[in-house]
Amino acid sequence: MINKIKKLINLNNLDGYIVPKNDEFFTEYSKINKLEIVAGFSGSAGFILILKNSNHLFVDGRYTIQAKQQSGKKFKIHEIPFRWPKDILKKNASLKIGFDPKLFTTETLEKYFNNSCNLFPVSSNLFKIKVEIINKDNLVYQINTSITGESSKNKINRLSKILESKKLDNLFISSGENVCWLLNIRGKDLPNSPIANFQAILTSNKQIILFGSIKKLKNIKKELLKNKISFHEKDDFFKILSSLKGKSFCIDSKTCSVFNEKLINSKFLIKKKIDPINGLKSVKNNTEIKNMIEAHIKDGVAVTKFLYWIKNSNIRKLDEIKVEKKLESFRKQSKNYLFPSFNTIAGSGPNGAIIHYRSNKKSNRKLNKDDLLLVDSGGQYKWGTTDITRTISFSDPSKKTKELYTRVLKGHIAVAMSKIDKLKNGNNIDKLARKNLKSVNLDYRHGTGHGVGFFMNVHEGPQSISKNNFIKLKKGMIVSNEPGIYLENKLGIRIENLVYIDGNNKNLFFKNLTFAPLEKDLINENMLTKIEKDYIFSYHLETYSKISAHLNNKERVWLAKLIQ
Repeated sequence: MINKIKKLINLNNLDGYIVPKNDEFFTEYSKINKLEIVAGFSGSAGFILILKNSNHLFVDGRYTIQAKQQSGKKFKIHEIPFRWPKDILKKNASLKIGFDPKLFTTETLEKYFNNSCNLFPVSSNLFKIKVEIINKDNLVYQINTSITGESSKNKINRLSKILESKKLDNLFISSGENVCWLLNIRGKDLPNSPIANFQAILTSNKQIILFGSIKKLKNIKKELLKNKISFHEKDDFFKILSSLKGKSFCIDSKTCSVFNEKLINSKFLIKKKIDPINGLKSVKNNTEIKNMIEAHIKDGVAVTKFLYWIKNSNIRKLDEIKVEKKLESFRKQSKNYLFPSFNTIAGSGPNGAIIHYRSNKKSNRKLNKDDLLLVDSGGQYKWGTTDITRTISFSDPSKKTKELYTRVLKGHIAVAMSKIDKLKNGNNIDKLARKNLKSVNLDYRHGTGHGVGFFMNVHEGPQSISKNNFIKLKKGMIVSNEPGIYLENKLGIRIENLVYIDGNNKNLFFKNLTFAPLEKDLINENMLTKIEKDYIFSYHLETYSKISAHLNNKERVWLAKLIQ
């Protein structure tokens, strides 16, 4: 594939070409991983810059170790945000760098290049996608108001009022997840998220125009027409656009491609670049929270059964892939379980230090009693999305290992008990999570928490707990709480629960969604305060009360001992 890209560079008289991870819907988990095809890198984020005489792979801190292992022989690895293409090209305005305008946003190109070169749009078909066969397994379906807690009609009315207040005539909804939220639909276009890849326009008269594969709407066409929603193939976008009234458009700078932005800008004035749906869907209503709680009980049962099983297994007969399959088998015991919310991470020993590790035949490692095992996994359920990480010990750990785990745990508890009404945003809470590690000059190269969708994407903003997130946290938002520590070629430790925000404006606090036992064999009790000890006791007591009825007698007895 590198040769094909270099051929494209030569044919178009370019100096380089950039390849993103995302597809034209800018989703995290698309069906084709272009970075893996080009560079052998299987991570979920990053981009490639191919120059005539060098190849560059840009990844964030979660993936630097993985990228070096998978792609380091043919690519120079750069860690963002510390290095961007603009740092390599060094403002050489004569350079021509090609890009596919359907796969990049204006915002992304500005961030990557910052006028350091001449960007040249090239429509290419480098990554051929097989013609999709439409059948009953990939049709779009609706979920009713008893599940979502709000009708699509009401959501459209709320959104229309926002547009009206900002004096905007039309909104281009370029994100498939936002279309799904607005219309209370879901689909099967992504491997780990129940998303339908559609885009839409909301006009000033509250009309919704849907763009995508019409055949996939087979089962809901009547319902859409009843609600005065029209639908067209995506190739009709400009034709429909040209027929619309009004003067202004709102787009989303993070998911509206350069290609579509130019089409809209040729007919309308683009006045705002933030899709209001991002903020609306980040705040879950009472029904969504209730459904998420129920999904997490089911998931907590599966993970607790798994933890009991592995702690009582002959681990010499196990490897990472067997662990992944066994955990999946426990989730499948629930009739409401559908599929994983992301590829399970089961990293033993040094593989645990690869933050988003994915085991394969080549890397698959047998378990060893002296190694820690980091397992990060999640599921899509009727109706909810889960994500949990536990770090497991099989022997008496060293004093240093227990200290590391306990420092991570102290950060996890600090987040769980944080006073949100005072701290306001994820940036301030992130500092609490790192405090105990930073006191001994340690840190981790990922955010402390990401937003989570309701039966949607496991990673969903705009809120998060991270160094650069200043979005105000509100009641109903869901985030992960997952500090960690990673020692390259040695071990990885991470503790993750999902939490939601409850309370009122004067007293906002996190409540756990995730309930499964922590690894008590790794805790140094002497490092904990009374408040922290009380938190662990209460957490395990609540875990027992919520899931013990779904366990067998041996599992129940084992879980009860952890409360003591």
